Amino acid sequence: MNTPSEDYHALLARHDAMRLRRRILSPDGVGAEPWSAEAPQPYDGTSDQQLISAFLPLVSPLEELIAELYRVLFERQPYLRSLFPESMAFQQAHLAGIFRYLIGNLHRTDEMIDTFAQLGRDHRKLGVRPAHFEAFEAALIEALRIRAGARWTGALEDAWLRMLRLAVSAMVRGADEAIAEPPSWEATVTSHEFRTRDLAVLRVRPHQPYAFKAGQFASLESPLLEQAWRPYYLARAPHPDGELEFHVRARGAGGVSDALVHGTREGGTVRLSAPRGALALPDRTPSADVVLIASGTGWAAMKALLQQIDAERFRAHRVRLLLDEGVGEGGYDAAFLEAFRRGRPWLTVLTAGQTDPAGPSADPGLRALAGIPAQRPGAAARHHVYLALAPEASTTDLARAVAGRLATAGVPATHIHHDTVWVTETSASTTRTGLLSA
Repeated sequence: MNTPSEDYHALLARHDAMRLRRRILSPDGVGAEPWSAEAPQPYDGTSDQQLISAFLPLVSPLEELIAELYRVLFERQPYLRSLFPESMAFQQAHLAGIFRYLIGNLHRTDEMIDTFAQLGRDHRKLGVRPAHFEAFEAALIEALRIRAGARWTGALEDAWLRMLRLAVSAMVRGADEAIAEPPSWEATVTSHEFRTRDLAVLRVRPHQPYAFKAGQFASLESPLLEQAWRPYYLARAPHPDGELEFHVRARGAGGVSDALVHGTREGGTVRLSAPRGALALPDRTPSADVVLIASGTGWAAMKALLQQIDAERFRAHRVRLLLDEGVGEGGYDAAFLEAFRRGRPWLTVLTAGQTDPAGPSADPGLRALAGIPAQRPGAAARHHVYLALAPEASTTDLARAVAGRLATAGVPATHIHHDTVWVTETSASTTRTGLLSA
């Protein structure tokens, strides 16, 4: 006999199958669900942003608003509790951060739509469906009314609803566009190698085809911590053998990283989310000088990009690789790097403390500007810079600071590539991502 959970997930699977059938039979969208078929309408969020911000103290602190939201949600829809981790402490703080991001970026409509479309695609692995968003919306409005009391107004409610529906409609569309794709991939661990006491290199082979690009990352789930996900950069460019490589550093917090490093062995299994990220090389780009900057296990993304560049040498004139301490010479993957750099005169490798003879002295920390030649005005404008910081650290502010220094050096903002949504998944290893779950 099936458990209620098994029956529930079987129902979701049938629901997806019906949506896919409608999508195939009605390619123009006729007959599809309004949530998935209707694109977000043109929307200028500036006025809603100003209104919500002005009256935000009515419902603050946001963590208490979120606690009230979940109380209402689970009281009305008890079955949704199984979608969330046992402890809700991080979830509440995380969702508060999501709302701060929404409110702070509401005027950047196109950027928000792209971000939340990708989140919606990624949410499929958690079993989140349009009906869940409807329940979430109703709970949020009730929580806002409770927190604000008599000072709550219809205008405020409409502004919050427009903001939420902008994000949710993008998420639902993202999920709908990926409906023919598996929500997650099972994979067998083909290799587990300790490089240090707390860092392991894993090779895994998905059971189904897994299409990705060098520079992307994927979230992993260990069977030791079901429904807990954490993102890791793919450390290998696509290869005919189908194997994927991940570099994982244990954090000592009993989360996904610890389970992968200390609780996973060859022959075991893991689950993968769909790949995503902003570091993939464009399909078509003119030859240019490339700067790759990495710290910690962010080196994994650079390793994959180097392999891709090496396979397509038309992409770049020169490549400068800047590595923080513990990654380059004497680092955990030094043997690969030393072998790779031989016979490739187009590659210059710099580690912390070194200076590029073609450029200025390195800055402290990541030495982000060391690879940008300064002799000729406008030289930096020809560079494309890819930045990957260690996901085990809190790196959002640092990434922005490095990007700011690069912009000051003359690198166009469109040539600086780093993962701006990484923060939504890396703050804790035993939680989920996004609006409904983190």
